[in-house]
Amino acid sequence: MKLGVVMDPISSINFKKDSTLSILLEGQARGHEIYYMEPTSLFLRESGAYALTHILKVKDDPDGWFELSGLKETKLSDLEVIIMRQDPPFSSNYIYNTYVLESAEKDGVSIVNKPSSLRDCNEKVFVTEFPQCCTPLLITSENSLLKDFVKEHVDTVVKPLDGMGGYSIFRVRDSDPNINVIFENITKKSSTKVMIQKYIPEIIDGDKRVLLVNGVAMGAAIARIPSEGELRGNLAVGAKAVARSLTSRDEWICNQVGPRLKELGLTLVGLDIIGDYLTEINVTSPTCFKEYKNLCDIDVASAFLDHLEKKLSS
Repeated sequence: MKLGVVMDPISSINFKKDSTLSILLEGQARGHEIYYMEPTSLFLRESGAYALTHILKVKDDPDGWFELSGLKETKLSDLEVIIMRQDPPFSSNYIYNTYVLESAEKDGVSIVNKPSSLRDCNEKVFVTEFPQCCTPLLITSENSLLKDFVKEHVDTVVKPLDGMGGYSIFRVRDSDPNINVIFENITKKSSTKVMIQKYIPEIIDGDKRVLLVNGVAMGAAIARIPSEGELRGNLAVGAKAVARSLTSRDEWICNQVGPRLKELGLTLVGLDIIGDYLTEINVTSPTCFKEYKNLCDIDVASAFLDHLEKKLSS
C-alpha cells in the first residue's frame, strides 16, 4: 500500500528508541511505499488535502537510518493510509494539521489515529472519562482550587495539559514553601489550566506503559523506573525501562478503556499506569516499541501493521 507518515524531522530522531522508525522499518519490510511528510508540509487547496512529500527508504543502521527522494506535491487521497506521529506540544498548528488530515479522511484515506479524536482526546483530560480507574484529580487554572486540593490530599503532582516527556511536572506537598510560585508559573498566573493528581507512592516501582492496538493490550507492560532523586518515570529524563507482567488491575483498566478507544478510532494508544491507577492516555505518538521488542519479545510494530493491512483488505 501507499503508506504516508507525518512526523517531526527524521534526521533528529533518537535512533535507539524511536517507535516511528520501528513502524516504518516494518512497513518497508512488507513492501509498502512510504511517503514522508513533516508537519509543516501539509496544506489545503479548494480541491482537497495535499502535502509536500518525499519517498522514504529506512535502514536499521545507527550511522544512517534514512534516505529521501526529491520533494514533490502529493494529493493525500492518492495514499491509502496516513499515520499521524507528530509529537506534542499540542499547539494550534497541530490542530490545523488534523483539519488537513480530516479532509483526506473524507476522501477515503485511513488516518491513524483518527484526526477528530486526536483533537478531542487530550492525553491528560481524557482519563476523566474513566473515573473508576483514576486517583483523585483536578483540572483547573484557579490557584485557590489547586491549593485546596493540596490541603486535602497533602502530597500531589501537578503538570501541564499539553506537555510530554516529563516536562514541567512538579511534586507539591502542603508544607511546600514554594507552592504559590509553582502554581503561579505553571498556570501562567491562573490563565492556563493544568492537572493536579494525588501523589501515587508506587511510582518508585515504575510508571507502566501499556500499548494497545485497536483497543487490545499487548501482553506485557514496560515499567519506567525513575532514576535516583527523580519523581518522573519518563525515559526522556533518565528512567530505566524494565519488563512487567500485566496485573489483574492493569488488565481491568485496559478492558475499561479499550472499547472506547476502538469506538473513537484511536488505533494506537499508550496507557500510563502507576500502581493501580490510570494517569494518562497517550494518543499522539505513543512510544516504547523498541523496549517491548527488546525486553518482552513483543513486536508492536508488526501487530500494528497487521491491523492496518486487515482493515484495508476488509
